[in-house]
Amino acid sequence: MIIDKLLPTDLFRGKTAFITGGGSGINLGIAKNFAALGANVAICSRNQGKLDTAAAELRKLGAKVCTAAADVRDPAAVAAALAKSAQELGPADVVVSGAAGNFLCEAEKLSPNGFKTVVEIDLMGSFNVARGAFEQLKQTRGVIIFISAGLSWLPYTLQLHAGAAKAGIDNMMKNLALEWGAYGIRSNSIAPGYIGDTEGTSKLAGGPVLDAVLESTPLGRLGTVDDIGQAAVFLASPLASFITGTIAVVDGGHYLGGSALLNAAQRQVAAAATASGSTS
Repeated sequence: MIIDKLLPTDLFRGKTAFITGGGSGINLGIAKNFAALGANVAICSRNQGKLDTAAAELRKLGAKVCTAAADVRDPAAVAAALAKSAQELGPADVVVSGAAGNFLCEAEKLSPNGFKTVVEIDLMGSFNVARGAFEQLKQTRGVIIFISAGLSWLPYTLQLHAGAAKAGIDNMMKNLALEWGAYGIRSNSIAPGYIGDTEGTSKLAGGPVLDAVLESTPLGRLGTVDDIGQAAVFLASPLASFITGTIAVVDGGHYLGGSALLNAAQRQVAAAATASGSTS
């Protein structure tokens, strides 16, 4: 982590960052970057065990930490988590809505329940977090950041459900920027590219698909969780005080070339799996 060598370590001193999906992966990376710059950090996810492990890592960085186990699909549980965070750490200055669910599935095989589950976690969950955090953000004139993806504007094979959810998130983000700007609240999204050492990349881009990812990324590497954490810190900081309603694309240039190369690789993997299944 280099953020604490580039920015003042007290940049967010006395501020509270509330982060969903904060027990692991990209969202824990975001939490660590805020912790390194002096923020109090509340992390929320369904798995208390992951939260406890993550909290220990954040405390090593000097942060005061609150954990709250909640499913973002449950508005009451989200409201309770936000209330606990406010009681222990103070009202949220920064809210990061990062909880997400995804899997690979052909559109013709996608069940209504599978589609609904991803939309409920990603889109409805993001709404529940934003709506639940409004009063705190209004009080602090704070910032809300949504974790989106290039799926929001590019079609990817096997990703109908996730693409629909992310597109909804980015449209909601822009509407909130439009409406909540009057309260001093800024609203933005971060669209990560493929980030190494995360469950999402290992699940969605294994084997030959990973080769296609690297080939179609101009900077020639996977991202890191700190790449996303640093972007979140920037968007939440005074450096971005006039930025709202935007999608910050942090992808090493991956989305510039479209999705064709990756789609071809995914189809080859799916076809090989089908052939293997039919001959076994």
